[in-house]
Amino acid sequence: MRKFLWAVALAASALQASPLFARTSHHYSYDTATDAYYTNVAGHRVHRPTQANSRPSGATAKCRDGSWSFSENHRGTCSHHGGVESWL
Repeated sequence: MRKFLWAVALAASALQASPLFARTSHHYSYDTATDAYYTNVAGHRVHRPTQANSRPSGATAKCRDGSWSFSENHRGTCSHHGGVESWL
């Protein structure tokens, strides 16, 4: 039984490290027309974080890497950008 659980844990960690799994494991999907937007959990089309010198219209948070997020939810915001520096 321990070997089975260890094998399951190992397989799960390998899948999480896979870029393909990372793109499909979240509760949102990617816009097929452009990679600049994604569909969030609520089914809303949301602009991906973007780099800009000043706050873009509609931005909801500034990420620690200097990018701006348009997230509608706190969970996961700026997760691939060093976390949230400040909420707007």
